[in-house]
Amino acid sequence: MHEFIDFFLQISDQLGYWGILFLMAVESSFIPFPSEVIIPPAAYLASQGQMNLYLVILFGVLGSIIGAVINYFLAMYLGRAIIYKVAGHKVSKCLFIDCSKIKKAEDYFLQHGSLSTLIGRLIPVIRQLISIPAGFARMNFTKFIIYTGLGSAIWVTTLALLGYLFGSNQEALSRYYKEISLVFIIIALMIATFIVLKKMNGHKKK
Repeated sequence: MHEFIDFFLQISDQLGYWGILFLMAVESSFIPFPSEVIIPPAAYLASQGQMNLYLVILFGVLGSIIGAVINYFLAMYLGRAIIYKVAGHKVSKCLFIDCSKIKKAEDYFLQHGSLSTLIGRLIPVIRQLISIPAGFARMNFTKFIIYTGLGSAIWVTTLALLGYLFGSNQEALSRYYKEISLVFIIIALMIATFIVLKKMNGHKKK
């Protein structure tokens, strides 16, 4: 893990903010891999005066949105059948994508609606692929961008602060990341429960 972090430290140092944007776009699209190996190393460099923390967050969020938009339009134009067929190919599995993960994201979207593109960005595994079912459903694009941007901003800012404060202490970084991820999942579940209860009350009134 230390070697992995060092590798991304070198990338952030050499490619700068555009490297962050590119890597986060890839992370948020068709080759999902942990964003915690992109943003915290860059934020750590910011703590050393080599980068600007606000720009790290800005380019990280922009990259996340770009990647999500790629998934959105691929899903919208290719359609559900083709996306699932591609996801079932052995090459896709090498890229950490499979039908079960897409199905999980799709079920989450169908259960919680458009707002899932926001709260889904806070849940590991689902966060990278939640834009695919949004594309299937042809979700309003403006709403999609707003929700995706808000969710990405919360996630990227949290990772950046962790990297800025604990970047030199990998053990503490890993521990706090796990704890915060759990908090995000609990918050997402609470929001989802609130939405479901609100819909149920609405149906009862009708």
